[in-house]
Amino acid sequence: MRLLTLSALLLMSGAVWAEDTPLRFSIADAWSMPLVQLDDHQPTGGIIFDIMQSMAAQAKLSAEYRVVPIQRVQRTLERGAIDVRCYAAQSWMPNLSGDYTWSLPLLIQRDLLISTPENATPRAPETLTGETIGTVLGYAYPTLQSAFDSHRLRRDDARSEVQVLQKLQIHRYRYAVGNQWSLDWFNRNLPEDQQLRGVAVIDEQPVGCIVRNDTQIPAQKLMRILLRMRMSGEIDRIMSRYNTVSGLPPDGPAAQP
Repeated sequence: MRLLTLSALLLMSGAVWAEDTPLRFSIADAWSMPLVQLDDHQPTGGIIFDIMQSMAAQAKLSAEYRVVPIQRVQRTLERGAIDVRCYAAQSWMPNLSGDYTWSLPLLIQRDLLISTPENATPRAPETLTGETIGTVLGYAYPTLQSAFDSHRLRRDDARSEVQVLQKLQIHRYRYAVGNQWSLDWFNRNLPEDQQLRGVAVIDEQPVGCIVRNDTQIPAQKLMRILLRMRMSGEIDRIMSRYNTVSGLPPDGPAAQP
């Protein structure tokens, strides 16, 4: 009996410790609205922030955010300095080492070739030669990589997605790559004749969250929470706050825990 009581106390103390320990999320400093709003180097709003906040709250854990350069996010995850990375795709981390659990897709990111209003004719990327393309430092563009490697196209890296579009707007280059959400957000207050235009779809990528498999992290519980968030329509409601959509097909009724 004393042994059982001691075991129960140890289990209870472990549960209390786990609940007091924050869930550590990564935030890439290159992200911008509507994905994340950063103020004083901390997230305060945006689609991904809202998803992570809800995820932690439903797990009854506090959330801690580590803002890091995009090039260091994978290394930060691999060395255990963060627990969860959201807005991630397996194709972006082909050499990831360690033990992780991937969530189901939460969003579909559509990457576009973007140009200015006066150059808005649809254009297949493979027909471009000798162009400088606006890109984000540290971002991978798998469908364009061979063109960059062969120097048929040149990258012009900026530190954030919004900076890429700002440089396109002032004609630092004729084309840039950006996702549909960032383009729509950038255009939202511009007159129609000044709005940047998507001229081709570069890629469509399902994105979700990745969680370290660690005894101190409730990975499977977090996976169930994310499944519920998607199936219940919570992800779509978060997207609607920012006047956009997830890109996923409609789901069935809410998943049961």
